[in-house]
Amino acid sequence: MTMDNIGAVTQEILFLGTGIMGAPMARRLGLAGLSVVAWNRTENKAHELAGAGVRTVRDLRDLGCKLRLVVVMLSTGEVVDQVLFSPAAGCPVVEILTPGSVVIVMSSISVESALRQAEQLQARGIDYVDAPVSGGERGAMAGSLTIMAGGGIDTCQRIQPILAHLGTMTRVGAVGSGQLSKLANQLIVGISIGAVAEALVLAELGGADPRAVCNALQGGFADSTVLRQHGARMLDGRFDPGAHCTTQLKDLSTALALGSKLGGNFPLLTLCTELYATLCRSNRQSLDHSALYLEARDRTPLGSS
Repeated sequence: MTMDNIGAVTQEILFLGTGIMGAPMARRLGLAGLSVVAWNRTENKAHELAGAGVRTVRDLRDLGCKLRLVVVMLSTGEVVDQVLFSPAAGCPVVEILTPGSVVIVMSSISVESALRQAEQLQARGIDYVDAPVSGGERGAMAGSLTIMAGGGIDTCQRIQPILAHLGTMTRVGAVGSGQLSKLANQLIVGISIGAVAEALVLAELGGADPRAVCNALQGGFADSTVLRQHGARMLDGRFDPGAHCTTQLKDLSTALALGSKLGGNFPLLTLCTELYATLCRSNRQSLDHSALYLEARDRTPLGSS
């Protein structure tokens, strides 16, 4: 398949998973004028996209063998496996794809899962790109996601015009490299959230105005998206999930397991994973990952929140 028949690829896009991230992503594709059909385990969530021109399907068998592009935004590698290769959605996705089709897995899954899925699909002549994202719900809504793509050069070039509606795609290497990049991203994000949380607690414990401190740090070397966005969340007490702390724990645990397998030593990652595990064992597991601030407060004389 070449760039000349990219139009054939986009005749109909199957979007799997319309949760916090998937729904605004599917909506942007629909509003861009692309033909999008969405499936979600909780069917009502997909129905909410009708206003963006996205139609929904409950059983993939109703689609027939006419799809050329699938975008996956499901919760875990295991769920991706179930939908791609078993009848979790009525029939396996592989049964409604023809050789030359492309599957783009934008979920955050393990490198091993991405490699295994790619091998199974490539045996059927189906191309695979692992393209996890960073930017959270806000980035998904604005179409400003950072997209880290692992796959063949030609395949990544073919899908770039489609993913451009969602954000900026960078090919970072062969299949699996996208997930490796996302793990690096999550390591930085998770540890940075912990650093911002403890910095604000330190400011408050010492008698400074933590909000003024947060403002003062912006523009200096400590400035970051995490400081600006999650610092504001912490100070405002807004922990409704833009990205669940359980998802952050999943990604950190995956990064730690891979790092250990590769023979590395990651003390900051280890500690941050333990802190998120403690947070997720409490009654805060449904909150945003910036709720690590609450865990930081609980460990100081400021008391629990």
